[in-house]
Amino acid sequence: MQHSLDDLDRRILRELQDDASQSLDEIARKVGSSKTPVWNRVRKLRAAGVIARQTVLLDPEALGLEACFFVLVRTAAHEADWQKRFLHAVRARPEVMEAHRLAGDIDYILKVRVPNARAYDRFYQALISEVSIHNVTALLSMEEIKATTILPLDDDTA
Repeated sequence: MQHSLDDLDRRILRELQDDASQSLDEIARKVGSSKTPVWNRVRKLRAAGVIARQTVLLDPEALGLEACFFVLVRTAAHEADWQKRFLHAVRARPEVMEAHRLAGDIDYILKVRVPNARAYDRFYQALISEVSIHNVTALLSMEEIKATTILPLDDDTA
């Protein structure tokens, strides 16, 4: 269910998306409010599910995870049991940063972060040992041009 946001909610959410480690005082100052109303809004946005969680973003290259592969998966199997095993295998692999079920010729796309091609091959071998896959195409990202966790808010897209 979509939650209705007013201008102050959007400004607070922009600040939190930019840097959630900011103090309530800092956020309140930046959005032109005081601490208590900001705290109440943040609490309500959490309760409504607009703010799902807070986390820390790590630099993959600083951790030696220099290779990013986009893995296109085509399957000949569409039974519930196959899908259950595939989803379990994908969710259990820490290398998988994102997984999406697609419409069209490709059934799934995975974003996989690993140190190098050899590590990707280990991931691939482990995946196909757990579940039968009709066709896999791995695309190595040569350069990350844009990556963000910041979602556009109503008036950001206008």
